Amino acid sequence: MSESPAYRVLARKYRPQRFSELIGQDAMVTTLGNAIRRGRLAHAFLMTGVRGVGKTSTARLIAKALNCVGPDGQGGPTIDPCGVCEPCVAIAEGRHIDVVEMDAASHTGVDDVREIIEAVRYSAVSARYKVYIIDEVHMLSKNAFNALLKTLEEPPAHVKFLFATTEVNKVPVTVLSRCQRFDLRRIPADKLAAHFAHVIDAEGAQAEAEALALIARAAEGSARDGLSILDQAIAHADMGGEGIVTADQVREMLGLSDRGAIRRLFGQLLAGEGAAALTALRDQYDLGVDPVGVLRGLLEAVHAVTMAKMGGGADPALSGEERELLDGWAARLSFAQLHRLWQLLLKGHEETVRAAMPIEAAEMALLRLVHAAELPDPSELLKRIAGGEPVAPAPARAPASAPPPAAPEPAAHYPESFPALVDLLGKSGKPLLAQQLHDFVGLQRYAPPELAVRPLKPLPGDFMRDLAAALRTLTGTVWTVGTDDGGAQPSLLEQERAVEETARQAILDTPLVKAAFEAFPDAELIDYSAAEQRSAP
Repeated sequence: MSESPAYRVLARKYRPQRFSELIGQDAMVTTLGNAIRRGRLAHAFLMTGVRGVGKTSTARLIAKALNCVGPDGQGGPTIDPCGVCEPCVAIAEGRHIDVVEMDAASHTGVDDVREIIEAVRYSAVSARYKVYIIDEVHMLSKNAFNALLKTLEEPPAHVKFLFATTEVNKVPVTVLSRCQRFDLRRIPADKLAAHFAHVIDAEGAQAEAEALALIARAAEGSARDGLSILDQAIAHADMGGEGIVTADQVREMLGLSDRGAIRRLFGQLLAGEGAAALTALRDQYDLGVDPVGVLRGLLEAVHAVTMAKMGGGADPALSGEERELLDGWAARLSFAQLHRLWQLLLKGHEETVRAAMPIEAAEMALLRLVHAAELPDPSELLKRIAGGEPVAPAPARAPASAPPPAAPEPAAHYPESFPALVDLLGKSGKPLLAQQLHDFVGLQRYAPPELAVRPLKPLPGDFMRDLAAALRTLTGTVWTVGTDDGGAQPSLLEQERAVEETARQAILDTPLVKAAFEAFPDAELIDYSAAEQRSAP
């Protein structure tokens, strides 16, 4: 009885065999194609990016492109290798003698690099170029990197080095400067979903579009991760009997929360319904959803509302009902409220990840969010503080039998003018405030209990606050002290000096004084009889 062939997982079965099959790396493919057509091939390439975006696959494709001879055996380097010639087939199967692939995670030492250095002196056996593919190159030791530097800088013409790494920051700059670097991008979710749909068709399976979108989102830009999840989802669907990969099955398999449940929970939090929110969280927990996943879904909801408020493009995976709901929340919530929600949820997410009891930590995070919704906006709080209004929450309503609170007594008598106010401050133990108001402040508006002044010289940062507190103590009334737009009168000191100068000039203009100065040109007016004036110390 013949054995059935071993099953190949989707991540290996659908590995790109042509540059046209690489997903989301168009810029790199264009650059490599132009370099091959113009004969400007670097001797070393470095591919970097997150897991599963095609780094090692790109290195193998470059090896194919450099060594392809075409179906007729007469071709040269090409960006579109044929895939049928002997070099292409041997490289695809991993058995080409001149294409050496080494895993730096298990070959980290100088001895491993020394073997490469010794081998590069010899020409390729059957290929055009001898290619060395070193995966996870950042795992090489410092001494191994140093041993490779000279060969990497001046390799023989028949040798090409292809490096792949997920942590390019660990590769020495001396190596980076000798390589042509390509940063492979995360693959967008919509392209991954389209690729998964193609794989589903090729496998003869069926899947809902929403299920593929969920898998693409869970892959986080990695084609390999997404194909592994899709492989598992197909196997999971087969157990159901119909063989259709559904969104509910994917959520159950990945422990994801239902988007509808997340929207309902978000609405309950915004409405301040603490008990309903905790019940909804427990329902999700009982269904097997991780509390961290619930908080992550709420974070995604806040982000989606913020993007909707900014006018950003809508997620194509969202339904019309979801877009309408997001637009409604965006119109209702301010940016300050959204930022506060984000910070509170982010803190709750971090606490839940570290907590010994994640469900309890998630419940406390949601309750904190509900109670924060009852707090005033920080900007409104600052306005209340500046205006002297109480900032504590409103007290509970008193019973009907309780007597009403006594009405506040009428405000005390206010000084009739701004100078009178300054005098009152000086006589009431606030000489410094009185002196500052008199010498360095211009009046804009005096309408007790409101006072608008503009400092004419730099004053302490707490001047306005201290002045409002002093006036409240003197009059028993909360004063609003600030600065209005527009100009201000001269300070009282400047006004008094102007009056004094006018009086002095009037004396100088009298006939008797004029005659005295004409008779005695060097004379000087030392003093004159006038009311005592206030002056700065």
